[in-house]
Amino acid sequence: MRIKLTVAVLVAVLAVYLLLAIDRAIVLVRTGDLVLVGLGAAMFALPVLGGWLVWLEIRFGRDAQRLADELAAEGGLPVDDLPRRPSGRPVREAADERFQERRTEVEADPEDWRRWFRLSLAYDDAGDRRRARSALRKAIALHGTGGVTSGDARTGQNR
Repeated sequence: MRIKLTVAVLVAVLAVYLLLAIDRAIVLVRTGDLVLVGLGAAMFALPVLGGWLVWLEIRFGRDAQRLADELAAEGGLPVDDLPRRPSGRPVREAADERFQERRTEVEADPEDWRRWFRLSLAYDDAGDRRRARSALRKAIALHGTGGVTSGDARTGQNR
């Protein structure tokens, strides 16, 4: 619940900022000066782009949570039993070993979203957030939850 509240506050702050940017863009466009009109027109793109990116992140988080909830209800969430360093991060060797197990599972059945979801957790434990997000996008696409662009977990490239 705390994370949702934090996200809501940050989105509200961003919304205020984006509205102020739109207001400044309108002021610039109304000046009639060719350079300022051009700058004002360009400033309209910032709120649109910012809002779109925030929406994509919120949708990604919502879809990921749905998959986690479904997997938990099935009893399929992996147990977080990796040894930890004092910082709280998993011991690298143990995380790499777990990653190899998860990658082998995905290779055995690459169309199972559950295996891709568990692979994303293994990537995260191994410290590779970019590939973790890519594997999670693949799981979401296979599940059919959201429509976030699927990605290839091995290359990190979006299709």
